[in-house]
Amino acid sequence: MESGSGVQSAKLRAPNIRDVARRAGVSYQTVSRVLNDSPNIRDSTRDRVREAINELGYRPNQAARTLVTSRTRTIGVLAQQSSHFGPATTIQAIELAAREASYRLSITNVASNDRHAIKAGLDYLMSQSVEAIVFVTPQGRALDAVRELSVSVPFVALHANQVDQSRHSMSVDQQAGARLATRHLIDLGHTEIMHLSGPRDWLEAEARVQGFLDEINEAGLKARAPVLGDWSSSFGYYAGLELLRSRDFTALFASNDQMALGFMHACRELGLSIPDDMSVVGFDDIPEAAHFFPPLTTVRQNLPEIGRRAISVLLAGLRGENPGDDGIVLPELIVRESTATL
Repeated sequence: MESGSGVQSAKLRAPNIRDVARRAGVSYQTVSRVLNDSPNIRDSTRDRVREAINELGYRPNQAARTLVTSRTRTIGVLAQQSSHFGPATTIQAIELAAREASYRLSITNVASNDRHAIKAGLDYLMSQSVEAIVFVTPQGRALDAVRELSVSVPFVALHANQVDQSRHSMSVDQQAGARLATRHLIDLGHTEIMHLSGPRDWLEAEARVQGFLDEINEAGLKARAPVLGDWSSSFGYYAGLELLRSRDFTALFASNDQMALGFMHACRELGLSIPDDMSVVGFDDIPEAAHFFPPLTTVRQNLPEIGRRAISVLLAGLRGENPGDDGIVLPELIVRESTATL
């Protein structure tokens, strides 16, 4: 009776490192070395231990590992405006890449972009004993605050401006993406092109404006003043109703897909056909873009690649190695049915 009770108790409790050792036929010290990525383990032994871990559903005690190794295997993420598509998707990609490298994330969001808020967020992450930090700071003032602070662990700032690339910066080439979108419209024969920009002080919005103007100027076309937006579909809709009063342009490049969606709504409400009467290009390639009516031509940001490379750079820094990464990820133009020859 007691034996049966002991078996039942063992089934109810979570498996521990000694259970893994017994299943793999090794010492618990060997299991510990496998968990801590020791290089002095034979591949066959490592595979046997990992198989036992998977079979038992063993989960290492993070607090205990920290006490033994003096490492938390935690990467901090300081984020701002993380509800928007770009930052939110980037954070998801960072988390996936970190998990694949056996790291976890500690995420803190800051409500404003001033130095005090950024410093408070940084202090919080450092109190969690993070080993490295990713700054997801899409606004210029926030990145200025990061530069001014003394960061004592490896770090990388995402969405940084292309003109300020360094070993601590990484971004999709926003100017190149805007030029792809604008050149696509020019190649289709459009000479009167409007641009709905993102908000002032957003690094990505500023870079996309610059790319748009560069391509317009290079083609010798009349440069129209971009309309400053707020990233929302509602802004795209109301801006469209206002801009389409004069109908003095045949194509529009929106700085994100949501504003493009709102603008397309305004076109339909005013009886305009896309792309017969108006060509529209967005930016981001959100999952819904392929299902707009009509499906949206847009610029795809490879945000999963940003996340993977950010973690790769940080891990290289933790090993004291040169990351060998220029920090720039190239975008891709995705041509769908919202654009056509003039």
